[in-house]
Amino acid sequence: MGHLRHEVSLFCKAQFTAVVATAVDFAVSLLLAEAVGLWYAAATLLGALTGGVVNCVLNYRYVFGADGLNKRSVALRYLFVWSGSIALNTVGTYVLTELSGRYFIYAKVVAAVLVAVLWNYQLQRYYVYSKK
Repeated sequence: MGHLRHEVSLFCKAQFTAVVATAVDFAVSLLLAEAVGLWYAAATLLGALTGGVVNCVLNYRYVFGADGLNKRSVALRYLFVWSGSIALNTVGTYVLTELSGRYFIYAKVVAAVLVAVLWNYQLQRYYVYSKK
C-alpha cells in the first residue's frame, strides 16, 4: 500500500507542476499570438519552450527528488523528451486546429493533456529522473 501511495503522490505532484508549466506555456502562447500577432503555431512552439524550462526545474527540485542525479545527464535526457513533447504539442495543435476549424487554444488543450499524460509523465518518471 505504501508503494501505491507513493506512486499516486508522485503522479499528483507531477501533474501539479505540469499545470503550472502549462499555465506559463498558454500565457506565453496567447500573448504572442494575440498581443504580438505571431502565427499560432510559432506561438505554440515558443510557449512550449518556456513551459518546458519551468517544468524541468520544478520536477528536478520538487517532484522527483533528483538532487543526487547528475544535472547534465538529467538535462540531456530532459532535452530528448522535451523535444518530442514540443513536436507532439505543436503538430497536435496544428492538426487539430486545421481539422476542427476552431480557435487554436481548444486544440492546444486537447493536445497538451494527451501529451502530458501519455508522453511527458511516463518518460520523465521512468527515464529522465530515474535513479536506476
